[in-house]
Amino acid sequence: MCGDVCFVGFSKSLFIPFSGSLLLESKINPNTAYQKQQDTLIVWSEAENYDLALSFQEKAGCDEIWEKICQVQGKDPSVEVTQDLIESEEEHIEEMPETSPLIDLPTCELNKLEEIADLVTSVLSSPIRREKLALALENEGYIKKLLQLFQVCENLENTEGLHHLYEIIRGILFLNKATLFEVMFSDECIMDVVGCLEYDPSLAQPKRHREFLTKTAKFKEVIPITDSELRQKIHQTYRVQYIQDIILPTPSVFEENFLSTLTSFIFFNKVEIVSMLQEDEKFLSEVFAQLTDEATDDDKRCELVNFFKEFCAFSQTLQPQNRDAFFKTLAKLGILPALEIVMGMDDLQVRSAATDIFSYLVEFSPSMVREFVMQEAQQSDDDILLINVVIEQMICDTDPELGGAVQLMGLLRTLIDPENMLATANKTEKSEFLNFFYNHCMHVLTAPLLANTSEDKCEKDAVVGSTKSNTICPDNYQTAQLLALILELLTFCVEHHTYHIKNYIMNKDLLRRVLVLMNSKHTFLALCALRFMRRIIGLKDEFYNRYITKGNLFEPVINALLDNGTRYNLLNSAVIELFEFIRVEDIKSLIAHIVENFYNALESIEYVQTFKGLKTKYEQEKDRQSQKLNSVPSILRSNRFRRDARALEEDEEMWFNEDEEEEGEAVVPPVEKSKQEDDFPDSYEKFMETKKASAANGANGANSKSVAAQTSPASSNGSSSKSTALSPAVPAPKGSLVGLVDYPDDEDDDEEEETSPRKRPRLGS
Repeated sequence: MCGDVCFVGFSKSLFIPFSGSLLLESKINPNTAYQKQQDTLIVWSEAENYDLALSFQEKAGCDEIWEKICQVQGKDPSVEVTQDLIESEEEHIEEMPETSPLIDLPTCELNKLEEIADLVTSVLSSPIRREKLALALENEGYIKKLLQLFQVCENLENTEGLHHLYEIIRGILFLNKATLFEVMFSDECIMDVVGCLEYDPSLAQPKRHREFLTKTAKFKEVIPITDSELRQKIHQTYRVQYIQDIILPTPSVFEENFLSTLTSFIFFNKVEIVSMLQEDEKFLSEVFAQLTDEATDDDKRCELVNFFKEFCAFSQTLQPQNRDAFFKTLAKLGILPALEIVMGMDDLQVRSAATDIFSYLVEFSPSMVREFVMQEAQQSDDDILLINVVIEQMICDTDPELGGAVQLMGLLRTLIDPENMLATANKTEKSEFLNFFYNHCMHVLTAPLLANTSEDKCEKDAVVGSTKSNTICPDNYQTAQLLALILELLTFCVEHHTYHIKNYIMNKDLLRRVLVLMNSKHTFLALCALRFMRRIIGLKDEFYNRYITKGNLFEPVINALLDNGTRYNLLNSAVIELFEFIRVEDIKSLIAHIVENFYNALESIEYVQTFKGLKTKYEQEKDRQSQKLNSVPSILRSNRFRRDARALEEDEEMWFNEDEEEEGEAVVPPVEKSKQEDDFPDSYEKFMETKKASAANGANGANSKSVAAQTSPASSNGSSSKSTALSPAVPAPKGSLVGLVDYPDDEDDDEEEETSPRKRPRLGS
């Protein structure tokens, strides 16, 4: 009866649209080994070479079928394999006596090739028989005899024999025996092995792998390798890697473990190569000498850098202790000064390879890199410091998608992350390095941001932008991407550096400059600027709060919200989340500032209760203060008492230097300045020149619209704040992302015209 029980896979259980049709019908054989994998996959074999796998979209569907299989076979559904044949066979191999009879191999002759191929293929499903066959092949020197037959078949153009030899050699590789690999991958045999694998019966014409390996692929010795064993090992590793990656087909679910020993063979070869090169200090010293020699031509230097890149990639195979010794050897030989030279070169390929090497070093030991750059700062100018070279490469990345800049930004974030900085009894790496970074490097990082949000830039853009008479930030997409990367790093600094970044923000009035980017037509850049402000407010630091209120820095954010109109997009949600955070956390100074200065413009927003909630919080606080004041005896409510209270407030005002007669005066003790604010690196000027034409085209091609300029209350430096409407570059997604309410669907953002009657007015319009 069990033999008649069937299980059926319907389309609702598979990754095919449900139609209720029958996809698979298979009898559950009591003796078949079924295996459950990853909770949603059942695999088994039918007939000799017929493998099946049933994949389920849901775990519940897989469990249901699995229970039926286990019921038929009398197994507990908690097991993952219904038959233990493979395990018992493996145990039996360990117990197999040395005198156990081996498989009798047919004589190695042309007319026996089909029989040999059938034998090799048939043993793959049995661990015991695989082991016996491997021993037989090893003891009788059978592989070399087979490869001699390959040469005969090829000379005779015996296609059938060549197809059988393909099956035989492929099957021997799947035996997964290191001793057989040593024979097959020797200099004497490996090219014949590759030749056998060219004659896949499924292909109309044989591949030409040997021609590629011998004629197309060229082995370059950047420095002559005198050790013949090392040279042979490099050749062998390349060819075996080629066999695994290119020649052999992707293994099926049932074959994925057949080549584990081949992977290990390649792994240990790489370990040997790295160890042998590392021990040859004369070789490495010569490589470094040529890499840093000004007389070395560009092609040679490119080869040297690519050699080190591959060398470092091989080192990832080492054990942690050996990898530690490897990178210390490179550091001792001067890898970081060498990288400093090559990363500043014009050759894009050299710079890219150098960046990859630098990433290996930063991943291995950020502290080693930090120690080098701090020592370097005592002897070199800021412009040639390694970190500044890295920042300038990020700024000057010519890739339209800024792929290199993204990679470099990640490395910079690792270097400035306090979480991986060490603290010892004698010194604290965190304080020393952050002092160095903010004094010597931060001005280079923020140069593009300050340059693109300066008043001169805004006035120039106002002319280019035709009808736009107020602040406009760059419309060039690549520049916008770069500024977004810089803002991401600065946001990281706000979260992790506290004191240093607070000093820098207030000295440079950085938040005001960042919020200019709220006017960008690129929504992602406006969101980056908003995220920067959100992180600052999230710290709930009263010094930041007073800086924001004193500078009236909510105005650009509120104008962006009003200019966004009735669009329920990510910008809308992010702005509302900012104000909701202020309301929930009850940040009193910000609530009072928002309600007193902007409530009239915001009270019409009723699809969320955030702004009404802010007004309620404000009124409740006023009532509490009034009640406290009324409960104090009248003699204490004299002018003297009020004057003393203000004296306390004036102590806090010392942070903000109330004398505003000198524009740009620092509000906290300034960090040491190594450059003037407007003295940006030459590399950035070069970058701006190369982008000038495309930026002008982008500005002229952008849709412009008229806006009413709003004159804000005087800021901390005496200047007035300007704002403009946001013009999103992409259609906004539907529905709110704030999670406060369920927003109704609206019409497509692209269809909303700026003259929409539902659009709220800007401040002061």
